[in-house]
Amino acid sequence: MLKKNKFSIILSSLILLLPILLGIFLWNDLPDTMTTHWGADGNPDGFSGKAFAVFGLPCIFLVLHFICLLATLCDKKQTQQNAKALRIVFWILPAISLFANGIMYRAAFGLEFDMTFFLPVLFGLMFLFLGNYLPKITQNRTLGIKISWTLNNEENWNKTHRFTGKLWVIGGLVGLFSLLLPMNAAVWVMVGVLAVSVILPFLYSYRIYRQHKKAGIVYDTKPKSKGEKVAVTVSAIVLPILLIGIGVLMFTGKVEVQCNETSFAVHATYWTDIEVDYSEIDAVSYREMLDVGVRTNGFASARLSLGIFQNEEFGTYTLYAFTGAKEFVVLTSGEKTLVIGLNHRDSARELYETVLTKIGKS
Repeated sequence: MLKKNKFSIILSSLILLLPILLGIFLWNDLPDTMTTHWGADGNPDGFSGKAFAVFGLPCIFLVLHFICLLATLCDKKQTQQNAKALRIVFWILPAISLFANGIMYRAAFGLEFDMTFFLPVLFGLMFLFLGNYLPKITQNRTLGIKISWTLNNEENWNKTHRFTGKLWVIGGLVGLFSLLLPMNAAVWVMVGVLAVSVILPFLYSYRIYRQHKKAGIVYDTKPKSKGEKVAVTVSAIVLPILLIGIGVLMFTGKVEVQCNETSFAVHATYWTDIEVDYSEIDAVSYREMLDVGVRTNGFASARLSLGIFQNEEFGTYTLYAFTGAKEFVVLTSGEKTLVIGLNHRDSARELYETVLTKIGKS
């Protein structure tokens, strides 16, 4: 399979590395530090040197590309694989490389990138694309819904993939619809679609297996190699932990303010707490709506925005806020600015009035 697809391997790899040529051509015009990652709130939160951004990221994609190709093309059952379905493996990472690096170069030249628009669009198109190809994938151990019931019975495989294909197409349309929702709601919709799209195919395949068992159909259970047994065991442990961990990070956490006699403390989940003496505060203001700018260091999720930010008004400042906050308390001390955004108007107003009173007493 490797020799047979040599031309496709070379061509897809060269296309994947095309952003390097663009980076070399634009080298003198690129900034020394480039944005390479955006958080769930759409703000930049990852930065790299120019050399790593131009050469390192495409090379990382290339390594992942080779791993996927080797895992797929070394599977003997792929010799009978549907050609259209097999093309996914060849072209998915080159497409991601072109898109991701394109976004990076746009940002380097100050062109805005609206994550709140592109994330639902990409999510929806990906599910539509994969949902169209899933029913065409023949039984194998590297592509598709690879669980024991599908791998040990061809009918189960075919029915499960036809069902999953329809399910993912619907999920893609729902993902595109989430474009009309606020970012927080859209993220919840996409997480829900992802969960349903992963769980339901397993349940559907098991249902077919139970029907076959009642009908007396014996599944062809093939002995697993030691490596396969280890991989299955590790996946069964790691995957649930990973999914739960991502869910916890994305949708939990809080920002709390505790006012004391001489100072107040801000406690934030997943980020460093801070304590401020009232005597160090030069001014305090209450703001409804605020352009927080971009994050240069910190933590971001669908619920929280924490860390060091930059915007035109404050320059570099510190933010402790809920992602959807609309009321902010802005405190300045010399050239330092601290912004606190709470999720309830009453809480923000109470903090503002408390600090204002304490400053008046000092």
